Amino acid sequence: MPTTVFIPTPLRPYANKSARVEVEGRTVGEALDNLTRTHDRLREHLYNENGKLRSFVNVYVNDSDIRYLEKEDTPLKPEDTITIVPSVAGGGEQTPSSVGTGEGACPPLTNEEIRRYSRHLIMPEVGLEGQRKLKAARVLCIGAGGLGSPATLYLAAAGVGTIGLVDFDVVDFSNLQRQILHSTADVGRPKLESAAERLTGINPGVRIETHEAALNSSNALEILQNYDVIVDGTDNFPTRYLVNDACVLLGKPNVYGSIFRFEGQASIFAAPDGPCYRCLYAEPPPPGLVPSCAEGGVLGVLPGIIGTIQATETIKLILGAGETLVGRLLLFDALRMQFRELKLRRDPDCPICGEHPTIHELIDYEQFCGVRHDADVASAADIMVDELKEKLDRGDDLLILDVREPLEYQINRIAGSILIPLGELPERVQELDAARDIVVHCKSGGRSARAVEFLKGAGFRRVRNLKGGIVQWVARIDPSQPVY
Repeated sequence: MPTTVFIPTPLRPYANKSARVEVEGRTVGEALDNLTRTHDRLREHLYNENGKLRSFVNVYVNDSDIRYLEKEDTPLKPEDTITIVPSVAGGGEQTPSSVGTGEGACPPLTNEEIRRYSRHLIMPEVGLEGQRKLKAARVLCIGAGGLGSPATLYLAAAGVGTIGLVDFDVVDFSNLQRQILHSTADVGRPKLESAAERLTGINPGVRIETHEAALNSSNALEILQNYDVIVDGTDNFPTRYLVNDACVLLGKPNVYGSIFRFEGQASIFAAPDGPCYRCLYAEPPPPGLVPSCAEGGVLGVLPGIIGTIQATETIKLILGAGETLVGRLLLFDALRMQFRELKLRRDPDCPICGEHPTIHELIDYEQFCGVRHDADVASAADIMVDELKEKLDRGDDLLILDVREPLEYQINRIAGSILIPLGELPERVQELDAARDIVVHCKSGGRSARAVEFLKGAGFRRVRNLKGGIVQWVARIDPSQPVY
């Protein structure tokens, strides 16, 4: 009897866009081997060059991580399901005394606050004491974007006394589809200014502390140490690992959320006796292997759902109420309106929270994640948009290859370009003439860099990557086209 394998959204392009695939196999290893035989493009995403499962891909049988079962030798029963959980761009109960400043430090409520929070006060799980804990609490949200917007809106409305925000970006039109802290009038304005104004408007009694900085290894401990709970609203792997490690070193609970297209994840990391993010994903994926929301898109309401879950878990941590997501990974699929839950365990060999940690201070997380600054990315394989325009104006024989998705191609394009999405390139490479000069582009340069690397490995020598992609082309060469 075949086993159902659930395919996450980032990997569906390599499985004929299927959300679930039926495969035969007596063990997990056999099932995955049959899966990658049928969909061979999945293999490089699941296995490394040595044939081992990649460290940033976790496999679950039902709700259990196979690392704590029999790994790939885990036997399968007819009713079992396999869930693949890659990095996405990840219980026990928290005791009241581990969050906040303690009973004696909880300030009293004013008459106005009693009116404002009256629906909380008549709940046994909150009451006057719980509302005073919320008023005394200090919560830091990393990012005032998609996840940070709903999380901080509800934390402010709930009466969390101090909310810190870390961000250094400005509001862009493309943010407004999901970042509900900001309005059209805020476009071009620093996100911290817009966010502080909106949150204060919702609840003038909440103190908003802003940190206009890019969180890094030199400032993270100083910023995070003054807060009780950290809400991770980041959108990149270096900052995600940075936040995790800083929370472990400081003993701060890390309320995690991530989103991509129609799917989201939520959990709590770095709580006492609970796992950290490295226990789930010991290492990040190689740069470019996992698409970001800017490349793959995200349903506008999805961060509202996941961010609200983060706010809920934060409030429960402060109150010491209910069962939190410590030790559990919550998966949400908006297309099916389905929640699933997987068990998480603290890894005794984890390099930062394990029994014999090897990480005792913050590291260079961009180097750890293999991320290079723009200044380091430029190479002989790059071509600037101005140079491309000159070549086109001269009538040079160029093939412009667009490796974006068809929906992106409908928004804007370089005249005369041909479209072969990156995921289809291995099967359609024979459509390209290796004797011609080829310029590859995507939205901003990441996917096209991978395409150039693939084409060079396939024997193409006259291929270059358009630095900055269609974004730079529209900005500098053809501003009549829309941007996205």
